[in-house]
Amino acid sequence: MVDDKSLTYWTTAKYRQNLMITEEDAVAREFALTIEINGEQYATIVCTPTDLKELVIGFLASEGIIRKYEDIQSVMVDDYKGFAYVELHFPVEFTERTERWIGSCCGKSREFYLKQDVKAAKTITTKLQLQTNQVYQLMKEFDDQAEVFGETGGVHQAGLATEKQINAAFIDIGRHNALDKLFGHILLHKLSVKDYCILFSGRISSEVILKVSKIGVGILLAKSAPTDLALKLARDLQITAVGFIRNASLNVYTHENRIQNGLDEGIYFTK
Repeated sequence: MVDDKSLTYWTTAKYRQNLMITEEDAVAREFALTIEINGEQYATIVCTPTDLKELVIGFLASEGIIRKYEDIQSVMVDDYKGFAYVELHFPVEFTERTERWIGSCCGKSREFYLKQDVKAAKTITTKLQLQTNQVYQLMKEFDDQAEVFGETGGVHQAGLATEKQINAAFIDIGRHNALDKLFGHILLHKLSVKDYCILFSGRISSEVILKVSKIGVGILLAKSAPTDLALKLARDLQITAVGFIRNASLNVYTHENRIQNGLDEGIYFTK
């Protein structure tokens, strides 16, 4: 069932060859959410106005401001005014966040864009392995759940799954927001992610790899292409990056040992 908050309808003139028709077209909603921490404005996120509590929690964790949900004293979202009010159990010093930082982790030099990435990114150790037929089946289920994308074509989706099924999925107009909502869900429900993988609808960028690292998941399954910096980070952070999952084919770019051949020729999908 599509959440009414995630989309709206717009009267649209559509041309099909020489014929013009007027229809109500589904359009993804865009919403500005300002986060206040301990009474001080910290950031404004442009997002889809669903699962906003999860978004706030995941965003703060991704920024390195909190480590666990218990760091938060209270969080209140006013989706009418577009504000999220967060009280932490400790003070926060707001510093300049636009500098380029170089960090060092596990004996290797690693390039980061934000100081928070140096603090929060971590090398992943997981024993989870997936067979290719399991990957295809998970992506098919992931596609089948993408109702808002089917209606609008204007959102990204991120999901958390075991080798057998998808346990949670979140959508947003921003691909990073979708991952932050997933992160918030994990912290809110105190989930152990060592036996999970992440499914993702978008491109594998360096920022996406960093968020997956901060979440603590070792396998990323994506529908689209990676960038070279993303793959360098994935290799360094020991994340298995899998892209172009479609029509019973996929590309494993890093840490290939976690994906094993097990093709079921009966699984095909075309989205």
